[in-house]
Amino acid sequence: MTHEQLQAFLRVAQEGRLSRAAKRLGLSQSGLSRQLQSLEAALGTRLLVRTPGGAVLTDAGERFLPHARRALDALAAGTSELERLSNTPRGPVSLGTLHTVGAYLLPDIIPAFAQRFPDVRPRLSEAMASTLEEGVARGALDLAILSLPVRRADLVSQKLWEEVLMLAVPRGHRLTKSSRPVTLGDVVEETWVVIPSMSGTRALEAECEARGVTPKVAMETDNAEAMRRMVERGLGIALVPELMARDHAARGFDVVPLAKSGLKRQVALVHRGEGYLTAAARELKSFIVESVRAMPEPWGAGRRGGAPSGQRVR
Repeated sequence: MTHEQLQAFLRVAQEGRLSRAAKRLGLSQSGLSRQLQSLEAALGTRLLVRTPGGAVLTDAGERFLPHARRALDALAAGTSELERLSNTPRGPVSLGTLHTVGAYLLPDIIPAFAQRFPDVRPRLSEAMASTLEEGVARGALDLAILSLPVRRADLVSQKLWEEVLMLAVPRGHRLTKSSRPVTLGDVVEETWVVIPSMSGTRALEAECEARGVTPKVAMETDNAEAMRRMVERGLGIALVPELMARDHAARGFDVVPLAKSGLKRQVALVHRGEGYLTAAARELKSFIVESVRAMPEPWGAGRRGGAPSGQRVR
């Protein structure tokens, strides 16, 4: 049965005549009759009987009437709740992010967002860019902060910033005392701590392959904090984004810039489109974009993005 069939039944029960009920509903009398016949067919019983004095409810119709009213009331309440949800930021919103962004940027953003929108509950998950992209496409994630490029043409992307990759080395490492600029080719034979599939790891593997060298990987991890702490303990060196390196003086590692490396990553906020976002997700998206724009420049002037929301990545 449909909303229209229930509405037709209730209107006839209220008006007592099909002609008046049809006029109130904006239907022809034959159209109203078809709605009633379809409802009776779905229920397997007669609900109304036409008499010279008008439409009269059968015993089954009398019994069904309060249930029909409750059903329409429940639908109206549900519709009202969804309309309220679409306009009021509340409830859960799922945000996927790169490990480095989750550890080094979001702690500066999410607490302020929670203070402004206490009825919104962000759910944070961390993964590789490809996993995040698929999570957004499947609807498992409302939003994701990941590195470009995005391979799916059905997702919407807004670039947040661009940053170069740098070497994180243990304190006092010989590379910090180099008298000339360090290139990636100079360090391919170092011992490494890596995050597989990270842009820096792919660049390292390509450089090693070009030079006929097998990378000396002391440890693979999927956790940025674990990688940093292993570097601090002297296990090896790592390629890290500027975001992760900006507070290195307060931590236990040094940073060595790479000369003319061209190694960089572009970070973007990705979702399926405005129509798929709840009010909570829309507010979190806007808050992240504005927070990044308002932050002191930690990654170099002019590296921030600003592509219009809704630009599709091809």
